[in-house]
Amino acid sequence: MRIHTWLIAGAIAGLAFTAGSARAQDTTSSVKKAGAAVHHTLKKTGTAIKKDVKKAGSATHQALRTAGNKTKTAAGEVTGIHKVGGKVGNAAQSVSRGGKSVARSAKHTLKSSKASAHHTLQKAGDSTKAAIKKPL
Repeated sequence: MRIHTWLIAGAIAGLAFTAGSARAQDTTSSVKKAGAAVHHTLKKTGTAIKKDVKKAGSATHQALRTAGNKTKTAAGEVTGIHKVGGKVGNAAQSVSRGGKSVARSAKHTLKSSKASAHHTLQKAGDSTKAAIKKPL
């Protein structure tokens, strides 16, 4: 929401600038130049805001990842198990992949049925509209 506010404020300032310069010089090129200047200003502002947001997000991600790794290490120290491997690890991996495969298949089936229903309804709607528009 904050980014949106900045962009709107910049656009309003740019429009005021454009209106002032358009009155001073009644040529199309000056209006285009003013519009381009506003565009570039807004683009620079938006890019800077996105850069700051990404920087903050990256720092947060890094902090959370470090905390998670420390938690895993501490749990490994307590239990004595640092990595699950061998038959137990392979079984866990098999269960995890099997569940993901079932979920993907279910999602695909659902989306396919939705798409075919949408297609059928769209065809019916188009034919109805064509019948209504057809002159008697």
